[in-house]
Amino acid sequence: MDGIESFFESIVKFLSVPVFSMGKSTITIWTMSYLLILIIVFYFITTKLSKIIVYKVLAKSKIELGVRIAVGTIVRYAILTIGFIIIVQTVGINLNSLTVLLGALGVGIGFGLQNITNNFVSGLIILFERPIKVGDRIEVGEVNGDVINISMRATTVLTNDNISIIVPNSEFISSTVINWSHIDKTVRFAFPVGVSYKEDPENIRNILLTIAEANPDVLSDPPPAILFKEYGDNALIFNLSVWTNTYSVKPSALKSQLYFEIFKKFKETGVEIPFPQRDLYIKEMPSKEKLLD
Repeated sequence: MDGIESFFESIVKFLSVPVFSMGKSTITIWTMSYLLILIIVFYFITTKLSKIIVYKVLAKSKIELGVRIAVGTIVRYAILTIGFIIIVQTVGINLNSLTVLLGALGVGIGFGLQNITNNFVSGLIILFERPIKVGDRIEVGEVNGDVINISMRATTVLTNDNISIIVPNSEFISSTVINWSHIDKTVRFAFPVGVSYKEDPENIRNILLTIAEANPDVLSDPPPAILFKEYGDNALIFNLSVWTNTYSVKPSALKSQLYFEIFKKFKETGVEIPFPQRDLYIKEMPSKEKLLD
């Protein structure tokens, strides 16, 4: 028994060793350990509480998921801040002695974490205003893909090559963002088709409409349309305009399918597809005698 008592006394003495002083407060190893344990426990409690608020309490309302997540996150950080202050006072640390330290630390964090703060605030704006949401097809800068996750700092975009790109949230606030499925996934796109001047425009119109109407990804309502755009330098230019709800999923595939069918149909019907032509005229240089004259 004496051995066990001496062992515990040694542990108590070790934990009571002062590490440093802060004003009138003496910080021991026990103080630091106790503070760390309370913070970890409180962190997990607030995480669980945030999930309960988002997926149980607010789920009964008509509030969208993004807004619920934002509310849960704000509540969590607010409780963490208040809890940290209470925990610090509980372990006997005088907050007045931390004022100067926290002030200097706050200035350093303000300068060093400007981008993180910017992305955090941008994440809150995205979650509340909902300019993008999970499942949307977006383009921002050179990034093109589907939004698969929105966090407080960054948004994950999955490209058609199955590559996940982490985009800082500030990019969606400060840059121009194209959202192909913001309201719905039905979009219209048009692409040019050029034919020779000897072709009948009405015949070309019928061929293009037949090809568009036969494609399963082209919607019949609104129907496809053919516009006679202009008389080009070497061709008559038409615009094939179609509506689809699969463009956001496979943006280049539908255009490629239609171009394949157009080329095949033009070849079968003998429609000539022109190519740029240039005429080169070579003039004979005058002789030296003519130049002297």
